[in-house]
Amino acid sequence: MNVIAEISRWAIPLILLLVPVVAYFRKVPVYESFVAGAEEGFKTGVRILPFLIGMLVSIRVFVDSGALNIVSYWLQPIFSFFGFEENFAAIIPLAIMRPLSGSGALGVATQLINEYGPDSFIGRLASTLQGSTDTTFFVLTVYFGSVGIRKYRYALKIGLLADIIGLIVSIWIVTKVFY
Repeated sequence: MNVIAEISRWAIPLILLLVPVVAYFRKVPVYESFVAGAEEGFKTGVRILPFLIGMLVSIRVFVDSGALNIVSYWLQPIFSFFGFEENFAAIIPLAIMRPLSGSGALGVATQLINEYGPDSFIGRLASTLQGSTDTTFFVLTVYFGSVGIRKYRYALKIGLLADIIGLIVSIWIVTKVFY
């Protein structure tokens, strides 16, 4: 059997065993520390729940109202202006959805891969875009909301700039490698 595979298989169970054992020998109250951490985690979950519900409802309204399709249609001439072919328009909904929702973006990417195929240019571009951008609004909602940060305009600007750069670089890399 492969040694690396065996180490990988046992790494997590060994860590889960090792941490309480080391804590016990250092006289750390293991169970009490776990309960205190779980209580704090629950409080954090309750604190960010309104932010999370608001974001998820907004995303659902954005998609179900047809606004995603309208924005995609408006952005299509920009892609054409830069010389991208017509089939690049298929990637626009994914580029819009990715900063909003990871599961929504995964759904769009799955549709693209099912429609165009995993080895197609669009399939590869969708996969590359999924791996090179982040869910900016989700990160701001969950992580900033959990610690009470209210002023995050610079983080939003930088996150969206990173998403745009991720889109441009994804297109460039997939075009150079696969086209």
